[in-house]
Amino acid sequence: MPISHCRLEPDQDNACVGNSSFLPCGLFYRLAIFDYEVILMESNRKKELTNKILRLTETAIMIAIATVLNEFSVIRFPFGGTVTVFSQVPIVVLAFRYGTPWGFSSGFILGITQMMFGLKNFSYVAGITAYLILALSDYLIAFGVLGFGGVFRKREENQTKALVLGTIFASTLRYICHFISGVVIWKDYAPANTIKAIVKYSAGYNASYMIPEVIVTVIGVVALSKVVDFTSENLKVVRKEKATE
Repeated sequence: MPISHCRLEPDQDNACVGNSSFLPCGLFYRLAIFDYEVILMESNRKKELTNKILRLTETAIMIAIATVLNEFSVIRFPFGGTVTVFSQVPIVVLAFRYGTPWGFSSGFILGITQMMFGLKNFSYVAGITAYLILALSDYLIAFGVLGFGGVFRKREENQTKALVLGTIFASTLRYICHFISGVVIWKDYAPANTIKAIVKYSAGYNASYMIPEVIVTVIGVVALSKVVDFTSENLKVVRKEKATE
């Protein structure tokens, strides 16, 4: 077919239909566009699948690290509660990178593993209600709320500040969970059977290990935020100019 017949502009009577000489060019053009769209869709699908696999792999590794770190206790209190070696940091980082729902789910899974390690604690309480409160308030929800550690990512441009604020907020929510548990199911350990004594006991006892735990976690996220850019899709080393902001 002569090159002169391969014009891209259509005629006024619907090109590639009214004139058969335009049909091959129009058909090839449309096929080329279709092939390009198919290739692009397939490429995006593969990229999306790869990102999901990487995210799941990263999450599994982080939860495993948090589980191991939780066993390295700086201080272990007699009636429950420990000061660990940065065990909250992995969940806070996941929440910061992937959002609260993903962070909460990761913390919830960590709570399941911690509950499995602490099954003996269920022998100290009796009744379905007490079992549920213990499971939820001391483990599942308590660790799940660490997923709120990334809520300041969009509110604070500085990565370090956002992580510190998120750590304090998430740890406060965890403290409230343990406080509720102390008031409801661990009240027998209070020095007196009065509301004031029970509240004071639960607040003080849970603060005695949660405050140091918050401090340790803040130190951990600050140190990591100085060298790792958690906002990037793939973890990268923080540039010097960005680290000094």
